[in-house]
Amino acid sequence: MKIRQALLSLSNKNGALEFARGLVAHGVGLLSTGGTASMLRDAGLPVTEVGDYTGFPEMLDGRVKTLHPKVHAGILARRDLPEHMATLDRHGIPTIDLVCVNLYPFRETIAREGVTLDEAIENIDIGGPAMVRSSAKNYGGVAVVTDPADYPALLAEMAASDGALSLQTRFALASKAFVHTARYDAAIANWLTSLDASNQPQAFPTHLQLAFDRVETLRYGENPHQQAAFYRDPTPLAGAIANYRQLQGKALSYNNIADADAAWECVKTFEAPACVIIKHANPCGVAIDASLVAAYEKAFQTDSTSAFGGIIAFNGTVDADVVAAMNARKHFVEVLLAPAFTDAARALLASKQNLRVLELPLARVYHAHEMKRVGGGLLLQTADRFNVQASDLRVVTRIAPTAEQIEDLLFAYRVAKFVKSNAIVFCGRGMTLGVGAGQMSRVDSTRIAASKARSAGLDLAGSCVASDAFFPFRDGIDVLAEADAKAVIQPGGSLRDEEVIAAANEHALAMVFTGARHFRH
Repeated sequence: MKIRQALLSLSNKNGALEFARGLVAHGVGLLSTGGTASMLRDAGLPVTEVGDYTGFPEMLDGRVKTLHPKVHAGILARRDLPEHMATLDRHGIPTIDLVCVNLYPFRETIAREGVTLDEAIENIDIGGPAMVRSSAKNYGGVAVVTDPADYPALLAEMAASDGALSLQTRFALASKAFVHTARYDAAIANWLTSLDASNQPQAFPTHLQLAFDRVETLRYGENPHQQAAFYRDPTPLAGAIANYRQLQGKALSYNNIADADAAWECVKTFEAPACVIIKHANPCGVAIDASLVAAYEKAFQTDSTSAFGGIIAFNGTVDADVVAAMNARKHFVEVLLAPAFTDAARALLASKQNLRVLELPLARVYHAHEMKRVGGGLLLQTADRFNVQASDLRVVTRIAPTAEQIEDLLFAYRVAKFVKSNAIVFCGRGMTLGVGAGQMSRVDSTRIAASKARSAGLDLAGSCVASDAFFPFRDGIDVLAEADAKAVIQPGGSLRDEEVIAAANEHALAMVFTGARHFRH
């Protein structure tokens, strides 16, 4: 279909002038509104203002511009229906073959600190979405453009097709346009329904609209009989796993992405060079040290058996020494993540053709909310952003932890935050020694953590222990004391706190409360 007349109404004018020049070069007549028309006219391009075209000026402070039969009839008339075309002829209405629209910046407006309800309301576009939807509905005769990134490709196609755009292109543009208006309306609905009766923001909207883009269809889900796909937030948060760039290796699986996310969220909480090894969503080895290679060596020692086939994340640039250390241990890894890799490291990794190597920017930024699907509904909660600091600790035993023990307690508690509940983490010297995860009772997690440390040949004498939630009974304290641990960090809050504290004093343990639980299901 050859493009003869286009309507441009743009709030985002990036690339608009070049696009308009390209349209004029193909003999396309231009209609435009307000500021866009002024820009085109100042650039010397022939343009007709919509007010002159319809015979009605913009009115009501710009609220009414394009809401006119001469605009919408020219867009909506079906070119394949003679009665539609006869109606246009009878009323002297030409067709509009291309509509290029950016909507008022509602999302940008509500993102501003202190924005008022009146400001937000005035940035709800009415005429723009109406034109976009009309054009998309009638893609058989109209091309609708909502994304400036599409301008070059459209001009290239017109240049190759004597000023025409194919039905396939118009359909793709229409699909994109409906996504655009749906997300625009969703942003408005989410924001308005997050206000209370006094127009003050609430933590959660009463009606939640979600939007994600499919990145790829995966080979299968958690198991081969399940289908799966990976979707990305349209504007992924800085530092999120969705920003990965795959440098080599097989396609990522459902489990790869889930475990890589767990590894990345854990490793980026540490400031010191850190290594996190994940297996089935749980850390099986975590360590910090003066270098990444030293951190890796310590993390691997925690549980070398579970580390086989795991996911490894680093919070710094991986160099040849790190890869050499992995090779020396013949460590089979599914996914390797880091903010950057040196050329020498990449050369060594290239021989591992199946190893998935992901590079992504490190940013300690977190989603505002976390979501979990349940039957017939969705659970939504604010993200667990609490990272324990020394100032958060309250000593509750007769013996206070030493400065060195405090460092290990803080480290252990940060690791416990990423271990499935019930979580118990033994650590010492900036490394995990034993991890007990996902048990129905806390004492069993404690026993498992101690047992795994012994199986790895790691000495628990003098170790520090983190529990993601309070000890409901003293039995867990008895078990870790038998393992010769010397300090414990936990949130506190049990009805039997006094009994648990008494047990710690009986065993000459130092214990601190954080006041913040880290359940992870």
